[in-house]
Amino acid sequence: MSEKTKVLIIGSGPAGYTAAIYAARAGLKPVLFTGGQPGGQLTTTNDVENFPGYPEGINGPQMMIDLQKQAERFGTVINYGLVTGVDFSGYPHKVTVDENRTVEAEAVIIATGASAKYLGLPSEEKYANRGVSACAVCDGYFYRGKEVAVVGAGDSAAEESTYLSKLCTKVHLIVRREEMRASKIMQQRVLNTPNIEIHWNSETEEVLGDDQGVNGVRVRNNKTGEKKVIPIQGFFLAIGHKPNTDIFKGQLDMDEAGYLKVTPGSTHTNVEGVFAVGDVADKVYRQAVTAAGSGCMGALDAEKFLAAREMEMAHS
Repeated sequence: MSEKTKVLIIGSGPAGYTAAIYAARAGLKPVLFTGGQPGGQLTTTNDVENFPGYPEGINGPQMMIDLQKQAERFGTVINYGLVTGVDFSGYPHKVTVDENRTVEAEAVIIATGASAKYLGLPSEEKYANRGVSACAVCDGYFYRGKEVAVVGAGDSAAEESTYLSKLCTKVHLIVRREEMRASKIMQQRVLNTPNIEIHWNSETEEVLGDDQGVNGVRVRNNKTGEKKVIPIQGFFLAIGHKPNTDIFKGQLDMDEAGYLKVTPGSTHTNVEGVFAVGDVADKVYRQAVTAAGSGCMGALDAEKFLAAREMEMAHS
């Protein structure tokens, strides 16, 4: 026996909760499943200082609790559960939760987000929020006047290094090969920035630190095997993000990196009644405020879709 709902929201970051607030206030009684990381990427961020309306900044997990309360206040039903499968081949859409619970929904808003890729070193986890970050735009401000390292060789690594070079005394860019993958113009920017030092053919072995947080990084030269310690206070990962879209493979259109494709200027996917919001469909901006904005768009698109369907049903 499957449960039925009008609007189902998958994911609980700024995009999912904002979609819930708008859908609930429109009287659509949305049901939201939090996913494996309730609150999403922001729960791994201590201080959010760039979200409008918080002049003193706000703690990431607290902000997610606030958003959840706001969504619940207007009647969103929030369930802790992981969506493990979807079937968008018929209508209504079918979603499987925790592998054994089926929910049928007239409209589905996907807000499953993306996850930053890490190197997989135990020290990254140990110093998360204490010098290790996967977002220079979010956290760079805390490292003003300090030395930092960025690991990566693509456009995002080039962008993050250039961004940090304006705030930090020195940026060490750790590149695995003897060339960068970044576009020519981005590479030029990095090479023309005097306080960025590139460490070619370098593999990060370990992030070093003490009770105060990160104080260095040990790198090994791939060619010579030589090891050295670079003294730094901040270690930034810029090796890409992976959108959380595995369960939608074969059901929804996505780009080569796995981001869901939406009709430009909207949140419509290629399946009618299925909408994608937040970082799951955004590889460009990836900010809390843009995710929240697209969550609002998703709820409005879903509301319009459901109203049009009701009109059709009434006339048929």
